[in-house]
Amino acid sequence: MFVRLLLVSLVAVGLWAVLARDSGASGPERAYRVKPGDTLWSIAASTYGGDPREGVWRLQERNRLRGTAIAPGQVLRIP
Repeated sequence: MFVRLLLVSLVAVGLWAVLARDSGASGPERAYRVKPGDTLWSIAASTYGGDPREGVWRLQERNRLRGTAIAPGQVLRIP
């Protein structure tokens, strides 16, 4: 009985992994032009809810930033 349950569970997880798709709930990406005084922290805090640290990480990853330095006029992609 346990072997059958384990086998069914593995098949279900395998099917879920193959068929799962992005829901698209995050919406389309948009561009943001950095203004004087902006920081990644302030952009993340105004764009994403909750703790801005995850937003800073998202911005860094999407824009291939190695650090937190940004410059006025720079265009960032907001995921």
